[in-house]
Amino acid sequence: MASLRHLAAGPACHHRSGVAAATASLQLRRLPSCSRSRHFTRIYAISSNDIRVGTNVEVDGAPWKVLEFLHVKPGKGAAFVRTKMRNYVTGNTVEKTFRAGSTLQEPSLSKETKQFTYKDGSQFVFMDLTTFEESRLNEADVGDKQKWLKEGMDCNLLYWNGKIIDFDLPITVRLTVTDTDPGASDSAQGGTKPATLETGAVVTVPSFVNVGDDILVDSRTGQYMNRA
Repeated sequence: MASLRHLAAGPACHHRSGVAAATASLQLRRLPSCSRSRHFTRIYAISSNDIRVGTNVEVDGAPWKVLEFLHVKPGKGAAFVRTKMRNYVTGNTVEKTFRAGSTLQEPSLSKETKQFTYKDGSQFVFMDLTTFEESRLNEADVGDKQKWLKEGMDCNLLYWNGKIIDFDLPITVRLTVTDTDPGASDSAQGGTKPATLETGAVVTVPSFVNVGDDILVDSRTGQYMNRA
């Protein structure tokens, strides 16, 4: 670029410089679309006043997720925000306090939708249906979510520094009942019973649900919603 500025001495050079500048500008405008990465990241600063459940923040170079929060305004002294947060990398949960109005950094996170395809030993294998690239999570990383995880299910994998640190299940999952006491008639009112699902999870269902029925479950709470 320095050599271009030195050459811009005459009208022709000015014209060429203008064309080069216009071309460069056009290339810059096109850059986001032509060089888009599958791991799209973003970094923003947020105020502690905007902290909510589910907010992601970066503290001491690590990504954290806010599980609980409370805005406190004491009679004396400065207001502050008390939080309970989970470290995405280590899984540790701690309480942290931030001064009201202080600036916090959001971690550089990205999400990709991938399909859970199969379990390989103690690993859960997710596939990108566009590139067929596989990503793997250990049982410890999946945790209790495996109770609702079914082959062919699309999940959102969360990345930080190229590493999978978490994933989200669909809120509503459809699963088949494999074991339960014989059901009552559909017209029967009231009454519940435990039912085992194809993933091994046990949920409480209405008495009319039978083995072989497909039911919808809220993966966040593990509660029965209705028959599919």
